Amino acid sequence: MGNNGTVTRSTARAFRLDMVCAKAVEVAHAALVEVVEPAEVGDHLQAVAEGERLVTHLFDCQLAGYRGWRWAVTVTRVARSRQVTVCETVLLPGPDALLAPGWLPWQDRLQPGDLGVGDLLPTSFDDDRLAPGYLQSDDPAVEEVSWELGLGRSRVMSRDGRAETAQRWYDGEHGPEAPISIAAPTSARCGSCGFYLLLAGSLRQVFGVCGNVYAPDDGRVVSVDHGCGAHSETLIGAPDTPVDELPTIYDDGEVETVAVGPPPVSPES
Repeated sequence: MGNNGTVTRSTARAFRLDMVCAKAVEVAHAALVEVVEPAEVGDHLQAVAEGERLVTHLFDCQLAGYRGWRWAVTVTRVARSRQVTVCETVLLPGPDALLAPGWLPWQDRLQPGDLGVGDLLPTSFDDDRLAPGYLQSDDPAVEEVSWELGLGRSRVMSRDGRAETAQRWYDGEHGPEAPISIAAPTSARCGSCGFYLLLAGSLRQVFGVCGNVYAPDDGRVVSVDHGCGAHSETLIGAPDTPVDELPTIYDDGEVETVAVGPPPVSPES
């Protein structure tokens, strides 16, 4: 057997089905109906060799809510004896049994947005998203903030933590594939917007914060290629041609005819 409890190929071997134990179906059934209701026991399904002179009989389970489960009764006998003894009875799931999802630790079940007002979310000491603040990182911005006021933070985000965060932001609702970004004009990208506030450190190459109060992403981190209709250069009614280059147009449909007399004569003339 291996260190993780699995049977290695060198030690695994198939046991021969003991025929005396395999024929003890009635003995197994009688032992089973002593602990459960007879109506909950269905047909005999099969006999499985578990070891030398050790056989498990499987019966269909008729218990409500346990579709696909099987009653298992293990029997055995001593060498050169035909007396079969019942070892145990148990209810086991079959290959088509309906099973509850496997148990997950709370930190694996936690989803973004689950933390509410007054809730506490402890962080494990071996969280790979964090690193001790006294360690050198590959981001100068991290070095600048890790010793604030000479005190420093005990832990800062590690390289893996920053990479995971960047990927989550980029793939989320504030990245280039967000519906609002796809619907926006191709030229309305956050990187060219006047309301785009750059982050510090290595993340500034891809991310910034939206500072447009009218934008749906105001106060949120957005990617440089994210976009929306509130781009600073989305100008309504702006002329396409400078005013001094506009062509002169004469409208002769509204010309009024004015009679003009001879010029007045001066006394000198």
